[in-house]
Amino acid sequence: MTSRVLRVIIMGPPGAGKGTISSRIASAFKLPHLSSGDLLRTHISQGTHIGREAKRYTSEGLLVPDQTMVSLILDSISGSELRWLLDGFPRTLPQAKALSENVGVDTVINLDVPDSTIIDRIKGRRVHLPSGRVYHDEYNPPKVARLDDHTGEELIQRPDDHPDTVRERLQHYNSQTRPVLDYYEKLNLLRSFTGTESDVLWPQIETFLHSEFSTE
Repeated sequence: MTSRVLRVIIMGPPGAGKGTISSRIASAFKLPHLSSGDLLRTHISQGTHIGREAKRYTSEGLLVPDQTMVSLILDSISGSELRWLLDGFPRTLPQAKALSENVGVDTVINLDVPDSTIIDRIKGRRVHLPSGRVYHDEYNPPKVARLDDHTGEELIQRPDDHPDTVRERLQHYNSQTRPVLDYYEKLNLLRSFTGTESDVLWPQIETFLHSEFSTE
């Protein structure tokens, strides 16, 4: 299956399943997957200037400033040729406008998942920090409890995955991202999919992308 899908943005609150859906889109349509969260965590772990600045905010469950994110994303996009799937960016209207000024976007996929579902989902999440591999106590458990499948190293719960912090992150996300969704809706680029399970949302998203963008 070939596709003319070139530049896709996936949006949704933290814990909505963007990583799962992004991986499936990237595989089905052969798109490089650029995750703003993974990029930030790499910079934080490496102690770069961007990483140190970002950590001041993420440790409090806050969003990283627009200009820092814009610089990081545009630099990453410039190295991915013409085809990409952008996950976790933009989150604010200035970010969205800055992206539009520099590159085109074919479609914006929005995952509309209830806050209560997200809180229950995130509190069980465990991460292997060196690799970024993510597990879940219930939905995607490691072979040995709290240990990474590949290295046997300990899995941790990130500070921003604690329930109270998740609630704060959702409030920040909803207040700052609504204008972004409205912006893309006015451009006729936004497609929202409502549900609680990635396995239910994915067939709907796949059907939409194939019907709108596939060339075969």
